[in-house]
Amino acid sequence: MVEQSTLDTVFHALSDPTRRAMLQRLTTGERSIGDLAAPFQMTFANASKHLKTLENAGLIMRRIEGRTHMCRLNAAPLGGAVEWLRHYEAFWNERLDALERELKKDEGKTS
Repeated sequence: MVEQSTLDTVFHALSDPTRRAMLQRLTTGERSIGDLAAPFQMTFANASKHLKTLENAGLIMRRIEGRTHMCRLNAAPLGGAVEWLRHYEAFWNERLDALERELKKDEGKTS
């Protein structure tokens, strides 16, 4: 079972569309903070704040090459979020299956 505070941190990090887009860009490989900030026309400082949130959630790893900060995706914490969501997937599958059964019963009555 995933610790609640870890889930809270991951979901908080994922709650922002800019951070989700940054994560998406990292799926193709390591990038500098400048590269991650460029599509959003934001300052380095603003990009750093977003990346710090992702880093606190464990979703990215950062290494420094001279003056350049390179970021890479660490998808492991997403596994806990997927595990948590899977519970609700089963919940909705059960409900949708029950709805389908009821609809088929109604079809049989009207035929």
